[in-house]
Amino acid sequence: MATQARRVRIDFVSDVACPWCAVGLKSVQEAVRRLEGAIEPDWHFQPFELNAELPAAGADATQILMLKYRIDAAQVAANRATIRERAAALGFAYNVGPGSRAWNTFDAHRLLHWAKLEGHQLALKEILLRAYFTDGENVSDPSVLQRLAVEADLDGERAAAILAGDEYAAEVRAQEEFYTSRGIRSVPATIFDGRHMIPGGQPPEVFEEFLRELAAGRLDAPAP
Repeated sequence: MATQARRVRIDFVSDVACPWCAVGLKSVQEAVRRLEGAIEPDWHFQPFELNAELPAAGADATQILMLKYRIDAAQVAANRATIRERAAALGFAYNVGPGSRAWNTFDAHRLLHWAKLEGHQLALKEILLRAYFTDGENVSDPSVLQRLAVEADLDGERAAAILAGDEYAAEVRAQEEFYTSRGIRSVPATIFDGRHMIPGGQPPEVFEEFLRELAAGRLDAPAP
């Protein structure tokens, strides 16, 4: 008799502008794939903004990293090479380099909140990460976001209406405050079943080992 898959809630706290979030998501997905039949993922993408203060015009991505982490351009390039290698191994093209810009992601998070209600959140998340890191698109531009929403099989007119106002802004801010109030200061943070958290863009093997233990019930809390 086949064993029934363990349904696991996965809260993936992340930002569209976070390269390690792209790597981390691919790693978790690969781990789930390796455990096909044992794990049924229930995805929930939670908002986090790395650069909430960015204006609509964005800013030079290299300059932001140099100022934020007090490193020079050579160190930025070395870090990007590491990310590029990790991403490529997982089938994700990371094309950020000199001249790339960083964009405000708040409206992208608002669309992701709506996409969750419509059952298309994972698709939109993947499309937004590709747009940001592979295609270098401005994900703060309403016309770009509307097009990407349509690509995720969401209604374009509804997306445009959301972007034209402040719908879901309060919900996104509330979720951001919820996770920061619980100590999350960097992303990605992957939370399983609301109880177990693995920080960072870990390799698939880390998530695979954890999920294997979870599926076997070895991480369940003992009965009181």
